Amino acid sequence: MINFDNHQIVSKNEWITARKILLKKEKEFTALRDQISQQRGDLPWGAVDKEYFFDGPNGRETLSDLFDERSQLIPKGRDEDGYDFPMRWVRHHYEYGK
Repeated sequence: MINFDNHQIVSKNEWITARKILLKKEKEFTALRDQISQQRGDLPWGAVDKEYFFDGPNGRETLSDLFDERSQLIPKGRDEDGYDFPMRWVRHHYEYGK
């Protein structure tokens, strides 16, 4: 939080020097965030090998019913430990690993 009571006032040159130091850190942070995002995208996909049922517009429905027989679904979810993960769902008649 910014302290407005004792905030330092500096010359333009001192401000530019401080800003360049912070900008270097911001660029390092951005590069690290980009690397982590790439690694997240490169994680392996998990097959859904369990039949799930939902109360949909037409009563009890499967994922396949809800998503109109589309062959792929890429939702975002959480695992049992609460971590976000992307999940790839392949229609039930596709064999895992094909």
